[in-house]
Amino acid sequence: MKNRIKIQFIALFILAISVNAQEKAAPIFKDGEAQIVAAFNDDSKWIRTDLWVETTFDTDGDGKLDRMHVDVTRPAQTESEGLKLPIVYESSPYYAGTAGDTPGLFWDVKHEIGAKEKQRTRVEVERRGKRPIISNSQVKTWVPRGYIVVHSSSPGTGLSDGSPTVGGDNESLAPKAVIDWLNGRAKGFTEREGNEEVKAFWSTGKVGMTGTSYNGTIPLAAATTGVNGLEAIIPVAPNTSYYHYYRSNGLVRSPGGYLGEDIDVLYDFIHSGKEANRAHNNRVTRDTELANGMDRASGDYNDFWAGRDYLNDMKPMKAALLMSHGFNDWNVMPEHSYRIYKRAKEMGIPSQIFYHQNGHGGPPPMKMMNRWFTHYLHGVENNVENDAKAWIVRENDKRDAPTAYADYPNPEAKPVTLHLEAGAPKAGKLSVNNTSKGKETLVDNYSFSGEALAQAEYTNHRLLYLSPILKEDIHISGLTSITIKAASSKPAINLSVWLVSLPWNDGRRVKITDNIITRGWADLQNYKSLTKSKPLKPGKFYEMTFNLQPDDQIIKKGQQIGLMIFSSDNNYTLLPKPGTELTVDLNGTSITIPVVGGKNAFTKATE
Repeated sequence: MKNRIKIQFIALFILAISVNAQEKAAPIFKDGEAQIVAAFNDDSKWIRTDLWVETTFDTDGDGKLDRMHVDVTRPAQTESEGLKLPIVYESSPYYAGTAGDTPGLFWDVKHEIGAKEKQRTRVEVERRGKRPIISNSQVKTWVPRGYIVVHSSSPGTGLSDGSPTVGGDNESLAPKAVIDWLNGRAKGFTEREGNEEVKAFWSTGKVGMTGTSYNGTIPLAAATTGVNGLEAIIPVAPNTSYYHYYRSNGLVRSPGGYLGEDIDVLYDFIHSGKEANRAHNNRVTRDTELANGMDRASGDYNDFWAGRDYLNDMKPMKAALLMSHGFNDWNVMPEHSYRIYKRAKEMGIPSQIFYHQNGHGGPPPMKMMNRWFTHYLHGVENNVENDAKAWIVRENDKRDAPTAYADYPNPEAKPVTLHLEAGAPKAGKLSVNNTSKGKETLVDNYSFSGEALAQAEYTNHRLLYLSPILKEDIHISGLTSITIKAASSKPAINLSVWLVSLPWNDGRRVKITDNIITRGWADLQNYKSLTKSKPLKPGKFYEMTFNLQPDDQIIKKGQQIGLMIFSSDNNYTLLPKPGTELTVDLNGTSITIPVVGGKNAFTKATE
């Protein structure tokens, strides 16, 4: 009898343990992806808290280490059941508000190249937002799938201490401190000024970062510190070099849609931090470091810009990299992701790249992101590291249906050099045969947009050279480069180059950017060096070679490929008084296009 009771007790005890184990929530994986778990999907039970993480720097000059404002959103089971989960982390300078469209915030671009500029308007940002929620981004995507989501405000923004530096070291060290805290290596506090500590007892220590634009820059910035625990990053349209964002081959060039913006403008735009620290930050950062370093007069690359180029800081980086960018992103241009992806591959870092045909922003398909984080944060063997290296959304395809390629640029793409035949003020010819001779001249006039110039049948404000009409589709993939031999009638001149497909669409059926294959800008004064410009001797010819933006595009049969050379681009460059002449020596000018199949594919398409 006693033995029977004992056996029944043991059975009940085992049953109780089994039932309890079944009741405990845990991440679920299917086909290599984290699935939505019902127990994690009830947002009314999520635990949302905020805190301040102590950094290793003091950039607001108050004699105390800066603290970053952090929020945490986690499933209730991380508290009630002791569940530990990995983290998806996004950091931003935008969470607490920005300066918006303040009149006079941007530089006035209507002046001669190198001339002294009128001072622009300084602004102060009025902070918005309430504790404990810094942002709601990422939470509905990742918390139900078994992750904890963390946000932080960048230095000098929101309730974070410090000063914005727009690419300075503190913007790399700030997210590093948060990741260190998630791994028990840094201190977190319940209050900005208090001493009561907070521990991340619910963290596995494995962190993935993502975000778009500036929010996509910060994951790369954190990764360049080599911080342990940052396992994977998914930057979307990241600014990877502030020189490449605000300059182009020595030319002062604005990002698309923001004519007259520069690095000090962006500083003012995001500086939403503590009012008591703003005077110090403005004096030390904006009016000294940024003002002395950015050099709007020459546009040259210098130590200031080198210190804000993440390509130069990649040596410690080890986080797996999945990048995303649009080929028609004329704000943060596609070269930003291309250059980092290329270096990461050379370093042996697990890397993939996703490109689409649209503009700024646009993350990879959820399936790609899920597989990436599932493998690198949860440790699930889903073979994602052996997936195709490049994924490109083909023209007119849906964003979630990219085509897989062995790599980017397409390994089958070979350079095809095209030469110029005279035709101004109408269109000349582009040909694989080198019969170029003579010189042609254009007259600068910013009143005409690039779109208008490309469509004009007859104008002396641009030079246009057309390929034969394509008899077959051709696939361009990679970097187009131009070698140009040119002379200016003044000591300085804007140089703008577009590669387009014609005839031009009317804009009603498709975006006008569908006709722009790629484009680039340069300062002929930097023909010898990116770090030292030299005034041009009017009438003297100089030779310069530079790349246009990376692209992957299929140009349909019936189109013509057009090379357009002009001067001031009224959406991007300074706008000097019209009348400067640019003369191009056709014999010393050519363009090299990467074509899948190389010269044979091009000649077959045009013969």
